[in-house]
This record gives sequence, C-alpha cells and structure tokens, in this order.
Amino acid sequence: MRFLALGDSYTIGERVAENERWPVQLAARLQEQGVRLAAPEIIAKTGWTTDELAAGIEAAQPQGPYDLVSLLIGVNNQYRGRSQEEYQAQFAALLQQAIAFAGGEPARVIVLSIPDWGVTPFAARLDGAAIAAEIDAFNAINRAEAEQAGAHYVDVTAVSRQATTDPTLIADDGLHPSGKMYTAWVELALPTVLQAVMRDP
Repeated sequence: MRFLALGDSYTIGERVAENERWPVQLAARLQEQGVRLAAPEIIAKTGWTTDELAAGIEAAQPQGPYDLVSLLIGVNNQYRGRSQEEYQAQFAALLQQAIAFAGGEPARVIVLSIPDWGVTPFAARLDGAAIAAEIDAFNAINRAEAEQAGAHYVDVTAVSRQATTDPTLIADDGLHPSGKMYTAWVELALPTVLQAVMRDP
C-alpha cells in the first residue's frame, strides 16, 4: 500500500529524527498490524502555509492513487495572521486534491487538527489564550471541511496542550513536537487509519 503525507513542519518532523516523524511512526505501526505499506511519501516543509503546500504539491507531482493520504496544514496561516476565509478556501481545495490522490475515495483521507503551539516555551511571552482561540477557529474550519467531504478527522490538539505539564512533548527548539508527542498522535490516529486502509476498495 502507498501513503502520501501532506503538510508542514508537523508532517516533515522539524527537530526530530526521521524515524520519529509521525507519518514514519504510523507506517511502522501499520506494518506491525500486518498492513503491507511502503515508506510514506512526504510533501511538507517547515513554515508552509496552505498556498505554499499547494505549490509544493504542484512541484512534486505525486502520482496516485494512494491507499492513504494525510493532510495537516494551517498553523502558519494562523501564525502569519492570514484570514480564516482564505484558509477555508485554500484548505478545501487541498482536501479535494488529497481525495483525488486517494483515487477519489474520501474515506482514505485523514485530516489532522492543528496542534496548539501557544503552550510551548517559544510562546511563553505571548498571549496563549488568544493563540488557542485562533487555533480552535482554524480547526473548526478544517473539521467542517473534512466532515463535509467525507474524510476522516483526527483531533491531536488536545494532546498537544498536554505540553503545559509535560515538557518532554516538545522538541529541543522549544516549539515543535517531540517524537514522544508524535507517538501519541499515532496512537490517536491508528484506529481510524486502520479503518481507512482495511476497507474494501
């Protein structure tokens, strides 16, 4: 089976080893479950917004169909103060691309929520409550789009907020998730992903 992971720093795994990236950990867990899965193809770069991911996909020209496609994007839209209206339009277009890469099967697409970077040491002097509210608003958009399209949705935001009491969930840059946090994401996503990849074509 083939897995395409689309996103930003959270998908490429900024500041963690390659085997700690969440798509790579997920692939390993699926293989443990008896799913024959190739190494994930990742189109993601630290700092990407929705439009930059779209440009990255255009440049990479991934060739579907894929048995599983993940999409996690939007934190940099929020960080740069981009509008929610722009995010909704661009996210919806990316989601339709993801579905197309999945052979037109929305049930093979997994949307992950945006984690809350406002709880990290990097944001210690910023307004964490305001960041959380904006992250929640962006996640309301991506959740609604995923549900409307028939894609799966995995909420990793709550576990990201556990970093307020567990500093080991944050990488050594004080901003990005650690491999431990990505493991928690994989455990959250695994039942949904198994449902997606084991379904009849």
